[in-house]
Amino acid sequence: MEESISIREIRLEDTQAIQDIRIAISEEDAQVDFKKLIEQHVSDGNGKASLVAEVNGKVVGYMISTTLYAGFGIQKSAWIVSIGVHPDHMGQGLGLKLANRICEIYKEKGVNSIYSSVMWDSIDVLSFFKKLGFSRSEFINLKKDL
Repeated sequence: MEESISIREIRLEDTQAIQDIRIAISEEDAQVDFKKLIEQHVSDGNGKASLVAEVNGKVVGYMISTTLYAGFGIQKSAWIVSIGVHPDHMGQGLGLKLANRICEIYKEKGVNSIYSSVMWDSIDVLSFFKKLGFSRSEFINLKKDL
């Protein structure tokens, strides 16, 4: 049986499926309030592009992104905030489909650059972004523990 794959805009009712994907990837993510994050992206979609990937009508992947305007010396830019594909569906190109669609959306909106922040030791995530054509940016991530 051939699988039906579709990419669509994220909806509030996708919250539980996204939470399940995050927990399947890392149990530490059980503490993250994805409902609040998704509510922000659904209610204030202005300039944001957030998508889910469905296989046979079931949400198995997602990508949440946003835009920033004139931040730290750059013009309007897009930022990938979170991405996930359920481990049972990894390796099928769903993350690439999501990312390519996000890039198309931002290009249509006149955005020239898209960024993301990745942990230095997340080799699989770094490899994924490299496959998409991402390279190091002019930013240095800074952190202050509170």
